[in-house]
Amino acid sequence: MTAEQIVLLGGLWLDGSAWSGVAAELEKIGRTPVPVTLPGQGDGNTSATLADQLAAVLAAVDAGPGRSVVVGHSAACSLAWLAADARPERVAKVVLIGGFPSEDGQPYADFFEITDGVMPFPGWDPFEGADAADLDEQARRDFTAAAIPVPEGVAKGVVRLTDERRFDVPVVVVCPEFTPAQAREWIDAGDVPELARAKHVDLVDIDSGHWPMLTRPAELARILAEVQRPTAI
Repeated sequence: MTAEQIVLLGGLWLDGSAWSGVAAELEKIGRTPVPVTLPGQGDGNTSATLADQLAAVLAAVDAGPGRSVVVGHSAACSLAWLAADARPERVAKVVLIGGFPSEDGQPYADFFEITDGVMPFPGWDPFEGADAADLDEQARRDFTAAAIPVPEGVAKGVVRLTDERRFDVPVVVVCPEFTPAQAREWIDAGDVPELARAKHVDLVDIDSGHWPMLTRPAELARILAEVQRPTAI
């Protein structure tokens, strides 16, 4: 059974518009993208929590006519995995772009300093190298101008996983600033415990930095369209 829609979740500092290029490409080839503007990341709700974000994702999944492919980028890889945990029967596949799911009991995205209740974009220093290699100066300025500070209640939210049926949901890891070989090494070494227990994990390369939805939207859309096909992985 093929999935009916592709639910798109951006990472930190991004709203649903980050997927505009990918969504347009998916629509051209007859797919149904559902970019989600997560609570606290585009709706002005600075008191939003991780639970609020998960509720928004599950609302999108539940609203679909059938099962969904749920795509998480960066920190939102954990959010996509939480959706599989909460709705294993409704999530056809999980796609993880440039990140991996946190374990139960771990903080969602407690990576950078909290200021006045939010985690602002920290500038480009933490992302120098492969992460931002394909973003020119104008792209960096545009990203910085649009970046939405992430509420503390999201960043410091605790991941809670309860349903082992999540391990039956097929996973596709899209590897941008790292290679499939590196990802496989990390999984096999036990550095990504959730994926080490997942029964079906496929690894797909994309030649980009950390934000392929911005720099390689057509290529990423083709990958997602292929992922959506009801083939075994």
